[in-house]
Amino acid sequence: MSQEDEKNYATLYALASLATTAVDGTSAQSSILSAIMAAFPADSGSLSLLTPESGSLEICAQQGLPPETGDFALRPGQGITGWVALHSKPLLVSDVSHEPRYIAARRGVSSEMAAPIIIDDQVIGVINLDADQAAAFNSTDLDRLVRYANEAGVVLNRLWQFARLRTNSKQLTTLVELGHSLVTQLATEELLSTITDSGRALFNARLCLLHDYDPVNRELSLHAWSSGGDLAAAGLTLQQQTVSADDALLASALHTGRTTEFQQIDGPRYREASDLPRDPTLCSALATPLNLEGAPAGILSVFHDHPHRFSDDEKRLFTALASFAAVALFNARLYARVFQSEEVLRKNETLTTLGLLAAEIAHEIRNPLTVIKLLHGPLGADFAPGDPRRRDLEIITEKIEQLEGLVTRVLSFARAPATIHSRWHVDEILSDTNHLLRAKLTQAGVALHYSPPKESVSVEAHKGQLQQVFLNLALNSLHAMPQGGELRIHCQVENSAVHIDISDTGGGIPPEVQPRIFESFLSTRAGGTGLGLTIAQRIVKDHHGQLRLMNTGPRGTTMRVTLPLHSS
Repeated sequence: MSQEDEKNYATLYALASLATTAVDGTSAQSSILSAIMAAFPADSGSLSLLTPESGSLEICAQQGLPPETGDFALRPGQGITGWVALHSKPLLVSDVSHEPRYIAARRGVSSEMAAPIIIDDQVIGVINLDADQAAAFNSTDLDRLVRYANEAGVVLNRLWQFARLRTNSKQLTTLVELGHSLVTQLATEELLSTITDSGRALFNARLCLLHDYDPVNRELSLHAWSSGGDLAAAGLTLQQQTVSADDALLASALHTGRTTEFQQIDGPRYREASDLPRDPTLCSALATPLNLEGAPAGILSVFHDHPHRFSDDEKRLFTALASFAAVALFNARLYARVFQSEEVLRKNETLTTLGLLAAEIAHEIRNPLTVIKLLHGPLGADFAPGDPRRRDLEIITEKIEQLEGLVTRVLSFARAPATIHSRWHVDEILSDTNHLLRAKLTQAGVALHYSPPKESVSVEAHKGQLQQVFLNLALNSLHAMPQGGELRIHCQVENSAVHIDISDTGGGIPPEVQPRIFESFLSTRAGGTGLGLTIAQRIVKDHHGQLRLMNTGPRGTTMRVTLPLHSS
């Protein structure tokens, strides 16, 4: 092996070893240029890379050139370096004084050669070497430079791949952790703050915005944001303003239904967009729609303060973040509806109890009132026509009739009219109830196991009242499992009835309370009204059914609702 071959192999080895010893692609660029220059009689050199944002060649590493050389960029085709990049071919110039394409980077250069750095058949950069002596390089040198440039491309590509893998791994870990965090957060404002903070951190962005979308009025409202640095110092002001979606740039993500990229938003083309922050330093943006229950509900966007072309991986990651955000928002809204349902349930319990109490009082008044009416009727015959006591009796009779009418109206009002009952599938009632409970179950750490009827069965019922019964029983079960557990809802058809068993894995009902669980105002829970089971039992009885405690103990409790099937 000749000395020249040894030197050639040593250079290739030095380049290849950078794939495992260099920290990243940026730090490797200077080492690549140093190793290549050491193999040639070069007085200066540079390694330039094509930037995806501008499409120009920018010097990333240099030796022997004036410091200010790296401040300007070359377009493909401009100068010897630009020609090599445009044509994907190496070029040797023995005397630059006779080369019209030559652009002087420093004084005293007499000869130059350059080779493209190619990855996957695409030129990504150029290695350029200069010498002060004319004809300092020959064709053999150019062939060697091409080999070194090819190896440099392999090294840079591998280092960039490693960097992407590390970034993707970090982003994936962050996304998974974010998913867990979003699922557990149910306060809307805190949730939106977490979403925007995570969006900015995931993409190392200057700004992340979240707009609400009103499809009725076709308006966008800025709801939450996260910014890197001081907004005031950057001259950037944000406020909860509402703009028309027709005049909003980001709304194009809603129209297309997919993630949309915007470049050079600091240019005149985008100055009229009413939804963009008034910050001249912002250059690039990425926006994606938030969809709730199949309809657009908002837009999530990130902004960079430098030219940035978003990769397909970044777009997919941003779409995944938006999906997480949409699910979290949906859960938060569903949880708010559950709280609202609980509040309505408590109010219904109070109103129902008042109705029951009024009905019982009216019923108790009606019996003595009937006796009074029967006894006082003949009393008027003992008085003469002009006797004033006769008029008194007439007034008493009138008032007794008013009281009797009032009692009748109270009793009629307390009875639920049969006309509000209609035919409902048992599975539909229970599935809707489970949907309302979903967020509450997640927060309580309770797993739901629902076994619908094996066949389609219907009952004659008031759906809202039966849902009140099932919600009440399920919420009682959740309160019995403060550390989490399992809630089972099992349906079984027997003869002409359907049995709905609601079972939990709580600690059971105390023995001394079991015989009285359906009594009014009996509660073993702090803050409980003691009316839930009383009202539930009355509703089930109004449906010609039965509510029973099947079993209870340290391993849990089972309540059974039995309802007659709808007769065809």
